[in-house]
Amino acid sequence: MTTLYLFLKDIETKYKNRLKRALFLVSDNDKVNKDRLERLAKGDFTREELYQLEYTPIVLEEIKILAKNLLEIQERLKEVRRMIEGQVPQDHVLLTIPGVGKLAAGIVGDIRRFPKPESFVAYCGLDPVVERSGRAVISRGISKRGNKYLRSLFYFLAVRNYSRNPTLLKFYETHKDRLKGRKLYVALARKLARVVWSVWYNNRPYEPK
Repeated sequence: MTTLYLFLKDIETKYKNRLKRALFLVSDNDKVNKDRLERLAKGDFTREELYQLEYTPIVLEEIKILAKNLLEIQERLKEVRRMIEGQVPQDHVLLTIPGVGKLAAGIVGDIRRFPKPESFVAYCGLDPVVERSGRAVISRGISKRGNKYLRSLFYFLAVRNYSRNPTLLKFYETHKDRLKGRKLYVALARKLARVVWSVWYNNRPYEPK
């Protein structure tokens, strides 16, 4: 089910990007929300300010098809999400981590096959790449190897929930003057991955340290 959910998320992203490109061809507004998506799927363009170009009718037909398919994918995603969350026990140890819900716990899965947090961090592609030349040490970001879905998940959770998690909040306050923007959130994602590994591997509820 997790594989299916992630597969559908990929398709959703592709449809959404394709729809935005199509909208950009005939309109100044490429934003996609539920209300607009439902109107476009029905072929209702009465509220749209459109460029009257030679190819506009063809693009509008493409937009209608993309919007309809995107709505269907999103409904399927909701169903699969409910199934995944239904398989996660209420007392799952990962749910003790602030900001980690049933969907995230289901996507993470059983990570006790990783003997050390470093191996799990590397599996997520969040391990730092460092090059040494003489006495100089140069950071090249993260490896981005391994599971791209877990990497995206931890980054998303770190950005949205670091203020709710005492461990991440302390890390943020300590490093915010040295790390900026995406680098800071990647470091937070790596920290969260280590917290998740520790809680799951040791089967002990989260405790702020």
